[in-house]
Amino acid sequence: MRIGVLTAGGDAPGLNAAIRAICQLAWRDGHDVIGITNGWAGLAQEYAGFELRAEQVRDVIGRGGTLLGTARFDLDSPPGGRERVLASVEEHLDALIAIGGDGTQRISHWLAQRDAPVVGVPKTLDNDLPGTDYCIGFDSAIALVAESLDRLHTTAASHHRVIVVETMGRSTGWVAALGGLAGGADLILIPEFPLPMSDVIDHVKNRRRAGHGYSIVVVAEGVNLETLGGVEANELSREGVRGVPLASRGVGQFVATRIEEKCDVEVRTTVLGHLQRGGSPTAYDRVWATRVGAGAYHAVVRSEFGTIPVVRDNRVALAPLSEVATGQRPVPRELYDLCAEFF
Repeated sequence: MRIGVLTAGGDAPGLNAAIRAICQLAWRDGHDVIGITNGWAGLAQEYAGFELRAEQVRDVIGRGGTLLGTARFDLDSPPGGRERVLASVEEHLDALIAIGGDGTQRISHWLAQRDAPVVGVPKTLDNDLPGTDYCIGFDSAIALVAESLDRLHTTAASHHRVIVVETMGRSTGWVAALGGLAGGADLILIPEFPLPMSDVIDHVKNRRRAGHGYSIVVVAEGVNLETLGGVEANELSREGVRGVPLASRGVGQFVATRIEEKCDVEVRTTVLGHLQRGGSPTAYDRVWATRVGAGAYHAVVRSEFGTIPVVRDNRVALAPLSEVATGQRPVPRELYDLCAEFF
């Protein structure tokens, strides 16, 4: 069997661990693994598959990024990209494992509806795919946020400053919420539970009146600027295929500027950006990426196409791609309330 593997969308720590798991199990059973370079582009444009060899995946379990390369590639503009992918799979592969987030799994679901032999693997730093408790890269991202906050606490305290830290989080606040909770943030702003700017100002003032000489405010990049009293710009850079505006919005700087204006305190902004994507995966990401990668391989050899291995109740289960291809998984109220108990 020729099993194709691709990684699409943004890179994340743990992708190589999943690829390694698929390869080692497939080779054990006598199958070939075909790496597809640069995500869907490697199937929609000139076919870019190559046979993976043992030396290419040796010692990659702790390496960040993806050895296959990745890209954000629009299959619908110009039209016909999905059909080219479908034809390429039919011509070159016996099965395809697509590792990626919501956009990737929407394409995987579309292919599966047309009887393509496709299995997904959940990957997104935002951890917002519905139907799964875990996505590859999330634990590494929140570990980086927590470590960054540990470092920022000391400099903020030394200079009696407010530091606003902007994290990833397009439409959900998982990275900000759990990274902020682990790193001892004094206030966390996420898209699911918006706060007006007046509440942010009051919080900083109250901390200073209580004798706290500094504050760490964590804000997810997708927080609504209009709720904070700002204006969304018309021309903005975007992440993903027709994704929501991200870094160009400057939500962290907006919050910092308003705090400085209203609180008579020195404020600094730190945008963690792609630091959250880079570096080695945590042990947790290595283990669970291996487990969902193995789950995808087993689904392929059992011909359980149109499915995706997900994590539920600390175990891997197989779910229909339709469950993760639509909607998002927001931060639940009870988790945000826990964070707020420490504000």
